[in-house]
Order: sequence, then structure tokens, then C-alpha cells
Amino acid sequence: MKVLFDINVVLDFFLEREPFFKEIYRLFSAVENSKIKGYLCASSIDTIHYLISKALGKNEANEVIYKLLKVFEVTEVNKITILEAISEDFNDFEDSIIYASAYLNGIDYIVTRDKKGFKNSKVKILTPVEAVAKIF
Repeated sequence: MKVLFDINVVLDFFLEREPFFKEIYRLFSAVENSKIKGYLCASSIDTIHYLISKALGKNEANEVIYKLLKVFEVTEVNKITILEAISEDFNDFEDSIIYASAYLNGIDYIVTRDKKGFKNSKVKILTPVEAVAKIF
């Protein structure tokens, strides 16, 4: 099972935001233990770094990205991905790029806390709670 994680889920994990952390911890453990194949969108990496840097500092942000890259694969964002994102009817361009990257890379699920941002997705969308129920 190929699962792409949205930015909000990654931030919930590294910032240990409640009440979301427990389910996301289980999902990240499933990636680390190869129960599922975890992905991040390439365009999400700089946003994650920026937001972690603002919250915890640059060195911690660098460490977070390093840890992510040890465990997760990264879907590419290129001209085709951006053209696909533009052609879709999403309100948020960032969500559209994440969706297009997942769609073009054959991802089975996108895990996010913002399901409404992906309402037109051809890729199945799960909240962290739904993903835990599906995997475990």
C-alpha cells in the first residue's frame, strides 16, 4: 500500500500536536517497519522545513528532513505534475500539486486532516484515524 502524507500530518508528528499525534505515530511506525510504503510530495519538503524551522529552529528542521528522507520516498514535482495540478478543480494550489503528484505516481491513499481540500481527488483520501483503521 502506497500512502502519501500531507504536510499537516507530518507537522503533527514532529511537533507532537494533540489530539492527532497518537494515530500519526502509528502510521509513521508502519512506514518505518515497511508495513506500508510512505511518500511525501517533493514540494512539501521546503514547507515542512520552513515551518519546523520557525517552531524549533533551523538545525532541528534539517534533522527532521534528514529523518524523513531516511524512511519516506519522495514523489517528484515536474512540469507534467504542475500541468496536472492546474487542470484540476482544487481551491488550494498546494493541495492540487500534492494530489497531482500522488495521482501521477500511482499512490493509493493521501493521508490528511484536510479532506475537504481534496474533495475532487481521484486518489482515495483518509484522515489519520481512517488510515489507522484501514492498516491495523
